[in-house]
Amino acid sequence: CRACAGQAGPLRTCERYRVRRRPFGIPGAEDEAFLQRVMPGRVLSGEEEVKPFNVDWLKSVRGCSQLVVKPQTTAEVSQVLRYCHERNLAVTPQGGNTGLVGGSVPVFDEIILSTALMNRIISFDKVSGILVCQAGCVLERLNEYVEEQGFIMPLDLGAKGSCHIGGNVATNAGGLRLLRYGSLRGTVLGLEVVLADGSVLDCLASLRKDNTGYDLKQLFIGSEGTLGVITAVSILCPQKPKAVNVAFLGCQSFTKVLETFTTCRAMLGEILSAYEFMDEKCMELVERHLKLSSPVTGSSPFYVLIETSGSNSTHDEEKLNNFLEQATASGLVTNGTVATDDKKIKASHLRERITEALTHDGYVYKYDISLPVGKLYDLVTDMRARLGQSAKNVVGYGHLGDGNLHLNITADSYSQSLLEAIEPFVYEWTARCSGSISAEHGLGFKKRHFIQYSKPSEAVALMQRFKAMLDPKGILNPYKTLPESS
Repeated sequence: CRACAGQAGPLRTCERYRVRRRPFGIPGAEDEAFLQRVMPGRVLSGEEEVKPFNVDWLKSVRGCSQLVVKPQTTAEVSQVLRYCHERNLAVTPQGGNTGLVGGSVPVFDEIILSTALMNRIISFDKVSGILVCQAGCVLERLNEYVEEQGFIMPLDLGAKGSCHIGGNVATNAGGLRLLRYGSLRGTVLGLEVVLADGSVLDCLASLRKDNTGYDLKQLFIGSEGTLGVITAVSILCPQKPKAVNVAFLGCQSFTKVLETFTTCRAMLGEILSAYEFMDEKCMELVERHLKLSSPVTGSSPFYVLIETSGSNSTHDEEKLNNFLEQATASGLVTNGTVATDDKKIKASHLRERITEALTHDGYVYKYDISLPVGKLYDLVTDMRARLGQSAKNVVGYGHLGDGNLHLNITADSYSQSLLEAIEPFVYEWTARCSGSISAEHGLGFKKRHFIQYSKPSEAVALMQRFKAMLDPKGILNPYKTLPESS
């Protein structure tokens, strides 16, 4: 991390996050030679070649790995893990490296196992909509492929141009379509996973119903690469909607945002596919740093993005227009616009660009919280009051339809005193409301020690027992997701 970047020699401790290197083997020339024999030309060891894999997307944490391996097949992943298990070498699985909690980069000198070359589509059933693919397939490419067949991927993320489906599954990523199609725990039908000792668990089912024993794939969905390396995914894709409408609206208060959601859900029903909100600070940052203009005239304290997806454009437009008339007449919405063609839809989706805009505003403290919908914005208000002038900006946006708040705090540079003012206050506040400290980003490296704010000690202990059973040497993505066993 930035606090430890000046340490000379191999890192043994990380001061900022108070973690000590475990007694794993240190990868050397002998290990590189073996891996080169397994994957000729697909092992990176030069400092400049390895550097991009050592740093997370936010550039807030970095590791000191000396080796990156790029397998193409499950058999090669199996060989790598079997060897690392025997040699007690730690491994960090890495997909598109778009995570926001430091889960996809090494902490010390772990070998990085990149799935970038595992990008083959294995099969697609045009009748059932079931896609089977390798874990390294980029989400946007998959969506383009299934769209040609009349389907779409059940998830949509701002990082879709670079994130991998295996990483999406490993973190149980949510995104913009969760309100309509649910989480990956419901749409993923099967997985192929390589365990820590190199054994392959083939649960790559293409059945929507299978009640034979425990549903083992659920162990690996959201496990963040700590229990096994996902190498292939079977996923159910919904049919591509024939009619998509987007409305971008302004509201005068968060209470109005909530009331608009209630009215929207009642009037749009089955065609409602997304309900996103952002505050005016988010809009200011997007306009200032990315030069994107607001789709609506005038300014509002809050903005709402509504998406509908259906099979009949006339029917959907009529329902949307009726809703907008009702929302405007009742004073819920003060201004807004509707876009139905693809170009305008993409322009209206500036909600996806907020994360990018924040990175231009300075150092970002990011929090991904689930809360009861009625309390969603109270945390932002309380955090602004708590931090005062010590923070540059405190903004809130997210998936209101499923109670997911993205709280972001920016400052000119990293400050330990500011971090201490934010944490653990943000987690204590969330716990008092029976919320979750991670709605969709996972715990990764940065938040593993705060899991007790969302899970009872008995649940954490059981997770640690699963980890010990499946990865007894602890070589898979160490220092991530779970606190140290006592």
